[in-house]
Amino acid sequence: FSWLNRALESDMAPVLIIATNRGITKIRGTEYRSPHGIPIDLLDRLLIISTTPYSDKELDHILHIRCQEEDVEMTDDARSLLTRIA
Repeated sequence: FSWLNRALESDMAPVLIIATNRGITKIRGTEYRSPHGIPIDLLDRLLIISTTPYSDKELDHILHIRCQEEDVEMTDDARSLLTRIA
């Protein structure tokens, strides 16, 4: 993780997106444990955004908006079926 810390401190720091679901686990190469196995000094620099699945109502609304934007005609039954599949 040290190379990543250096990259984040540079003038041309990259945008970093990390996705993990490891929970509290051992940091690789050490005996320390931390959330997601990420060193605490790096973890302090991150913005953690928790995600949750869309509800059926939200999916239906998203499909409705997409149909309007793309000029697609879809029956309510078809949208309901797509919502259940998603």
